[in-house]
Amino acid sequence: MQNKISETDLILNKDGSVYHLHLRPEHIANQIIVVGDPDRVPLVSKYFDAIEFKIAKREFVTHTGFIGKKRLSVISSGIGTDNVEILMNELDALVNIDLNTKETNKNHKTLEIIRIGTSGTIQADIPVDSVIISESAIGIDGLNDFYYFDQTQKQQQACDSLKNILQLSTLPYFTNANKNLVEKFKKLQIPDLYTDTTLTCPGFYAPQGRSLNYRHKIENHLEKLSTFQFGEQRLANLEMETAGYYLFGEIFGHNMVSISAILANRMLNRFSQNADKQIDNLIKMVLERI
Repeated sequence: MQNKISETDLILNKDGSVYHLHLRPEHIANQIIVVGDPDRVPLVSKYFDAIEFKIAKREFVTHTGFIGKKRLSVISSGIGTDNVEILMNELDALVNIDLNTKETNKNHKTLEIIRIGTSGTIQADIPVDSVIISESAIGIDGLNDFYYFDQTQKQQQACDSLKNILQLSTLPYFTNANKNLVEKFKKLQIPDLYTDTTLTCPGFYAPQGRSLNYRHKIENHLEKLSTFQFGEQRLANLEMETAGYYLFGEIFGHNMVSISAILANRMLNRFSQNADKQIDNLIKMVLERI
Protein backbone atom coordinates (compact mmCIF):
# COMPACT_ATOMS: atom_id res chain seq x y z
CA MET A 1 0.00 0.00 0.00
CA GLN A 2 1.32 3.46 -0.86
CA ASN A 3 2.18 5.92 1.88
CA LYS A 4 -0.37 8.67 2.15
CA ILE A 5 0.74 12.26 1.67
CA SER A 6 0.23 14.12 4.92
CA GLU A 7 -2.46 16.77 5.30
CA THR A 8 0.23 19.38 5.99
CA ASP A 9 2.15 18.50 2.81
CA LEU A 10 -0.92 18.57 0.55
CA ILE A 11 -3.34 21.06 2.09
CA LEU A 12 -6.92 21.03 0.86
CA ASN A 13 -9.72 23.53 1.38
CA LYS A 14 -13.02 22.49 2.97
CA ASP A 15 -14.55 21.95 -0.48
CA GLY A 16 -11.77 19.50 -1.42
CA SER A 17 -9.92 21.94 -3.67
CA VAL A 18 -6.14 22.43 -3.60
CA TYR A 19 -5.08 25.12 -1.16
CA HIS A 20 -3.82 28.05 -3.26
CA LEU A 21 -5.45 27.54 -6.65
CA HIS A 22 -8.83 26.64 -5.10
CA LEU A 23 -9.36 24.12 -7.91
CA ARG A 24 -10.66 20.57 -8.05
CA PRO A 25 -9.67 18.12 -10.83
CA GLU A 26 -12.81 18.81 -12.88
CA HIS A 27 -11.97 22.51 -13.05
CA ILE A 28 -8.95 22.17 -15.38
CA ALA A 29 -8.42 20.98 -18.94
CA ASN A 30 -5.51 18.89 -20.20
CA GLN A 31 -4.28 21.90 -22.21
CA ILE A 32 -3.46 24.91 -20.07
CA ILE A 33 -2.30 28.41 -20.95
CA VAL A 34 -0.45 30.15 -18.14
CA VAL A 35 0.03 33.90 -17.86
CA GLY A 36 1.54 36.05 -15.14
CA ASP A 37 -0.92 38.90 -14.76
CA PRO A 38 -4.38 37.92 -13.43
CA ASP A 39 -5.86 40.66 -15.62
CA ARG A 40 -4.52 38.83 -18.67
CA VAL A 41 -6.71 35.77 -18.03
CA PRO A 42 -9.89 37.38 -19.46
CA LEU A 43 -7.82 38.68 -22.39
CA VAL A 44 -7.33 35.02 -23.31
CA SER A 45 -10.72 33.62 -22.35
CA LYS A 46 -12.62 36.29 -24.31
CA TYR A 47 -11.71 34.19 -27.36
CA PHE A 48 -13.34 31.07 -25.87
CA ASP A 49 -16.67 30.06 -27.37
CA ALA A 50 -17.95 29.03 -23.94
CA ILE A 51 -16.67 29.28 -20.36
CA GLU A 52 -17.43 26.55 -17.80
CA PHE A 53 -15.59 27.80 -14.74
CA LYS A 54 -14.27 31.09 -13.41
CA ILE A 55 -12.39 30.63 -10.14
CA ALA A 56 -10.11 33.11 -8.37
CA LYS A 57 -8.03 33.02 -5.22
CA ARG A 58 -5.23 35.48 -4.52
CA GLU A 59 -3.25 36.01 -7.75
CA PHE A 60 -4.36 32.63 -9.12
CA VAL A 61 -7.25 33.21 -11.54
CA THR A 62 -8.58 30.32 -13.64
CA HIS A 63 -10.99 30.30 -16.58
CA THR A 64 -11.83 26.96 -18.22
CA GLY A 65 -13.90 26.64 -21.35
CA PHE A 66 -14.05 25.64 -24.99
CA ILE A 67 -12.89 26.82 -28.39
CA GLY A 68 -15.05 24.69 -30.62
CA LYS A 69 -14.78 21.21 -29.11
CA LYS A 70 -11.34 21.81 -27.62
CA ARG A 71 -11.34 22.29 -23.85
CA LEU A 72 -8.80 24.77 -22.50
CA SER A 73 -7.86 26.40 -19.21
CA VAL A 74 -6.07 29.69 -18.72
CA ILE A 75 -4.49 30.33 -15.30
CA SER A 76 -2.48 33.23 -13.89
CA SER A 77 0.55 32.61 -11.70
CA GLY A 78 1.41 36.08 -10.52
CA ILE A 79 5.07 37.11 -10.66
CA GLY A 80 8.12 34.92 -10.04
CA THR A 81 9.18 31.30 -9.77
CA ASP A 82 8.01 31.13 -6.14
CA ASN A 83 4.46 31.41 -7.49
CA VAL A 84 5.29 29.03 -10.35
CA GLU A 85 6.40 26.50 -7.74
CA ILE A 86 2.98 26.66 -6.07
CA LEU A 87 1.09 26.57 -9.36
CA MET A 88 2.95 23.61 -10.85
CA ASN A 89 2.88 21.53 -7.66
CA GLU A 90 -0.86 22.01 -7.28
CA LEU A 91 -1.62 21.44 -10.97
CA ASP A 92 0.27 18.16 -10.82
CA ALA A 93 -1.54 17.20 -7.63
CA LEU A 94 -4.88 17.78 -9.38
CA VAL A 95 -4.11 15.23 -12.10
CA ASN A 96 -1.65 12.80 -10.50
CA ILE A 97 -2.75 12.51 -6.85
CA ASP A 98 -6.06 11.16 -5.59
CA LEU A 99 -7.22 14.08 -3.44
CA ASN A 100 -9.56 11.83 -1.46
CA THR A 101 -7.00 9.19 -0.46
CA LYS A 102 -3.93 11.47 -0.87
CA GLU A 103 -2.10 8.69 -2.70
CA THR A 104 -0.29 8.98 -6.04
CA ASN A 105 -2.35 7.78 -8.99
CA LYS A 106 -1.11 4.59 -10.64
CA ASN A 107 -1.35 6.09 -14.14
CA HIS A 108 0.56 9.32 -14.75
CA LYS A 109 -1.28 12.09 -16.59
CA THR A 110 0.67 14.57 -18.72
CA LEU A 111 -0.51 18.14 -19.08
CA GLU A 112 0.33 20.43 -21.99
CA ILE A 113 1.19 23.85 -20.59
CA ILE A 114 1.88 26.92 -22.74
CA ARG A 115 3.13 30.11 -21.14
CA ILE A 116 2.26 33.39 -22.85
CA GLY A 117 4.42 36.10 -21.34
CA THR A 118 6.20 39.38 -21.83
CA SER A 119 9.91 39.99 -21.68
CA GLY A 120 12.83 42.24 -22.50
CA THR A 121 15.65 41.25 -24.82
CA ILE A 122 19.34 41.80 -24.06
CA GLN A 123 20.41 41.38 -27.68
CA ALA A 124 20.58 44.49 -29.88
CA ASP A 125 19.62 42.52 -33.00
CA ILE A 126 16.26 41.34 -31.54
CA PRO A 127 13.69 44.09 -32.17
CA VAL A 128 10.96 45.33 -29.89
CA ASP A 129 7.57 43.74 -30.73
CA SER A 130 9.20 40.48 -31.80
CA VAL A 131 8.46 37.08 -30.20
CA ILE A 132 10.83 34.63 -28.52
CA ILE A 133 10.13 30.93 -28.06
CA SER A 134 12.28 29.81 -25.14
CA GLU A 135 13.90 26.61 -26.37
CA SER A 136 15.77 26.49 -23.08
CA ALA A 137 16.10 28.59 -19.97
CA ILE A 138 18.64 29.17 -17.23
CA GLY A 139 17.35 29.99 -13.77
CA ILE A 140 19.26 32.02 -11.18
CA ASP A 141 16.41 31.96 -8.64
CA GLY A 142 17.66 29.09 -6.46
CA LEU A 143 14.78 26.61 -6.92
CA ASN A 144 17.22 23.86 -7.84
CA ASP A 145 18.62 23.98 -4.29
CA PHE A 146 15.44 22.21 -3.15
CA TYR A 147 14.54 19.78 -5.96
CA TYR A 148 16.48 16.85 -7.43
CA PHE A 149 17.22 17.74 -11.01
CA ASP A 150 19.60 16.07 -13.48
CA GLN A 151 21.67 18.09 -15.94
CA THR A 152 24.14 17.14 -18.65
CA GLN A 153 27.81 17.98 -18.30
CA LYS A 154 27.50 20.73 -20.92
CA GLN A 155 24.53 22.25 -19.13
CA GLN A 156 26.42 22.14 -15.86
CA GLN A 157 29.42 23.82 -17.44
CA ALA A 158 27.22 26.65 -18.76
CA CYS A 159 25.76 27.14 -15.28
CA ASP A 160 29.21 27.12 -13.66
CA SER A 161 30.43 29.68 -16.16
CA LEU A 162 27.46 32.02 -15.59
CA LYS A 163 27.86 31.71 -11.82
CA ASN A 164 31.50 32.78 -12.07
CA ILE A 165 30.81 35.68 -14.45
CA LEU A 166 28.08 37.14 -12.20
CA GLN A 167 29.81 36.04 -8.96
CA LEU A 168 26.62 34.40 -7.72
CA SER A 169 26.29 32.49 -4.46
CA THR A 170 23.63 30.14 -5.86
CA LEU A 171 24.36 27.78 -8.74
CA PRO A 172 22.15 28.42 -11.81
CA TYR A 173 20.21 25.57 -13.40
CA PHE A 174 19.61 24.76 -17.07
CA THR A 175 16.21 23.62 -18.30
CA ASN A 176 14.54 22.79 -21.62
CA ALA A 177 11.16 23.21 -23.27
CA ASN A 178 9.30 20.29 -24.76
CA LYS A 179 10.83 19.85 -28.23
CA ASN A 180 7.55 18.98 -29.94
CA LEU A 181 5.88 22.12 -28.62
CA VAL A 182 8.83 24.26 -29.71
CA GLU A 183 8.57 22.88 -33.25
CA LYS A 184 4.80 23.35 -33.24
CA PHE A 185 4.97 27.03 -32.32
CA LYS A 186 7.91 27.79 -34.59
CA LYS A 187 5.26 27.63 -37.32
CA LEU A 188 3.52 30.75 -35.98
CA GLN A 189 3.05 33.37 -38.69
CA ILE A 190 5.16 36.06 -37.01
CA PRO A 191 7.68 38.17 -38.99
CA ASP A 192 10.21 38.43 -36.15
CA LEU A 193 10.20 35.06 -34.39
CA TYR A 194 13.25 33.83 -32.48
CA THR A 195 14.04 30.51 -30.81
CA ASP A 196 16.60 31.10 -28.11
CA THR A 197 17.60 30.77 -24.44
CA THR A 198 15.96 32.78 -21.67
CA LEU A 199 17.42 33.87 -18.34
CA THR A 200 14.96 33.63 -15.46
CA CYS A 201 15.75 36.07 -12.66
CA PRO A 202 14.64 36.28 -9.00
CA GLY A 203 13.53 39.91 -9.32
CA PHE A 204 12.63 42.68 -11.75
CA TYR A 205 15.07 45.42 -10.81
CA ALA A 206 18.68 44.70 -9.79
CA PRO A 207 18.57 40.99 -10.82
CA GLN A 208 17.69 42.17 -14.35
CA GLY A 209 20.35 44.86 -14.42
CA ARG A 210 18.14 47.83 -13.53
CA SER A 211 19.45 50.63 -11.33
CA LEU A 212 17.18 52.95 -9.39
CA ASN A 213 17.98 54.50 -5.99
CA TYR A 214 20.70 52.04 -4.94
CA ARG A 215 24.17 50.84 -5.81
CA HIS A 216 24.16 47.86 -8.15
CA LYS A 217 26.34 44.97 -6.91
CA ILE A 218 27.22 43.49 -10.34
CA GLU A 219 29.21 45.82 -12.56
CA ASN A 220 28.31 45.88 -16.27
CA HIS A 221 25.49 43.45 -15.54
CA LEU A 222 23.65 43.61 -18.89
CA GLU A 223 26.87 43.61 -20.91
CA LYS A 224 28.03 40.44 -19.15
CA LEU A 225 24.71 38.74 -19.85
CA SER A 226 24.41 39.88 -23.46
CA THR A 227 27.89 38.60 -24.35
CA PHE A 228 27.58 35.32 -22.42
CA GLN A 229 28.11 32.33 -24.74
CA PHE A 230 27.75 28.60 -24.14
CA GLY A 231 28.56 26.65 -27.27
CA GLU A 232 26.59 28.29 -30.08
CA GLN A 233 23.90 29.54 -27.69
CA ARG A 234 23.37 32.92 -26.08
CA LEU A 235 20.98 34.51 -23.62
CA ALA A 236 18.26 36.32 -25.55
CA ASN A 237 15.92 37.74 -22.93
CA LEU A 238 15.28 38.26 -19.22
CA GLU A 239 12.11 37.46 -17.27
CA MET A 240 10.98 35.80 -14.03
CA GLU A 241 9.14 32.50 -14.66
CA THR A 242 10.25 30.33 -17.60
CA ALA A 243 13.09 28.29 -16.05
CA GLY A 244 10.83 27.44 -13.12
CA TYR A 245 8.12 26.16 -15.45
CA TYR A 246 10.62 24.06 -17.36
CA LEU A 247 12.14 22.71 -14.14
CA PHE A 248 8.76 21.42 -12.96
CA GLY A 249 7.80 20.28 -16.44
CA GLU A 250 10.78 17.95 -16.36
CA ILE A 251 10.32 16.92 -12.70
CA PHE A 252 6.60 16.18 -12.99
CA GLY A 253 6.57 14.98 -16.60
CA HIS A 254 4.45 17.70 -18.19
CA ASN A 255 5.00 19.22 -21.65
CA MET A 256 5.91 22.88 -21.37
CA VAL A 257 6.81 25.78 -23.64
CA SER A 258 7.16 29.51 -22.95
CA ILE A 259 6.47 32.14 -25.61
CA SER A 260 7.17 35.80 -24.92
CA ALA A 261 6.26 39.06 -26.59
CA ILE A 262 9.36 41.27 -26.52
CA LEU A 263 8.25 44.62 -25.17
CA ALA A 264 11.69 46.08 -24.44
CA ASN A 265 15.19 46.09 -25.88
CA ARG A 266 17.40 46.65 -22.87
CA MET A 267 20.57 47.25 -24.88
CA LEU A 268 18.95 50.00 -26.97
CA ASN A 269 16.70 51.36 -24.18
CA ARG A 270 13.59 50.99 -26.33
CA PHE A 271 10.10 50.04 -25.17
CA SER A 272 7.13 48.95 -27.28
CA GLN A 273 4.68 51.66 -28.32
CA ASN A 274 2.05 48.97 -28.99
CA ALA A 275 2.41 46.63 -26.00
CA ASP A 276 -1.29 45.79 -25.57
CA LYS A 277 -1.69 45.10 -29.28
CA GLN A 278 1.38 42.85 -29.36
CA ILE A 279 0.15 40.81 -26.41
CA ASP A 280 -3.30 40.44 -27.97
CA ASN A 281 -1.81 39.39 -31.32
CA LEU A 282 0.34 36.76 -29.59
CA ILE A 283 -2.64 35.39 -27.66
CA LYS A 284 -4.68 35.02 -30.86
CA MET A 285 -1.85 33.34 -32.78
CA VAL A 286 -1.16 30.87 -29.97
CA LEU A 287 -4.85 29.97 -29.69
CA GLU A 288 -5.01 29.38 -33.44
CA ARG A 289 -2.07 26.98 -33.21
CA ILE A 290 -3.27 24.95 -30.19
